Amino acid sequence: MTQLLSRRHMIALGAAFAAKPAFAVSEGAARQLVEGLVSEVNTVIASGASEGQILARFESIFDRYADVDTIAAYVLGVERRRASARQLANWTRAYKTYVARKYGRRFREFIGGEIAVVTTRGLPRGVEVETSVALRNQSPFRVDFHIEDSRGRPLFFNVVIEGVNMLLSERAEVLAQLDARGGDIDRLIAEL
Repeated sequence: MTQLLSRRHMIALGAAFAAKPAFAVSEGAARQLVEGLVSEVNTVIASGASEGQILARFESIFDRYADVDTIAAYVLGVERRRASARQLANWTRAYKTYVARKYGRRFREFIGGEIAVVTTRGLPRGVEVETSVALRNQSPFRVDFHIEDSRGRPLFFNVVIEGVNMLLSERAEVLAQLDARGGDIDRLIAEL
């Protein structure tokens, strides 16, 4: 049953991405997007602002650099089919704030670290920008950003950290949270 469910999720994902028009994104534009993202994140981290201010800035950064609609729809999985337009809009807003807070709290670990673009390469749909992240007293690790242009400008839709696909991890977590709430999307939105 789990394999069948996973297959259904993959088919739904393929259909969702296939249905969207995609514009070509160059490797240069993808690199520029990631460099801008890294620069803004570093500025916020070094700002000395309060945690509340930092989290609000991260939400703004996430909104500008990520394809939030695609990410939010993907992590909701096939459950988005039974959601109303109002629920989907509320879900996207709640998920954006949730992700900004969840990952924004972790960015303090980056103080004194460096993120450098290593290379770019074309994907079947978009561009992958490989970066190397060096934190204080830790070995460097790889973080890849997947960029596409389905909204008229380059945006990232996935991040892979040392081989861990965040889009898939987030989907598993969100679906588990939804299951724990008896499939009640409105309850999940309220609790996020």
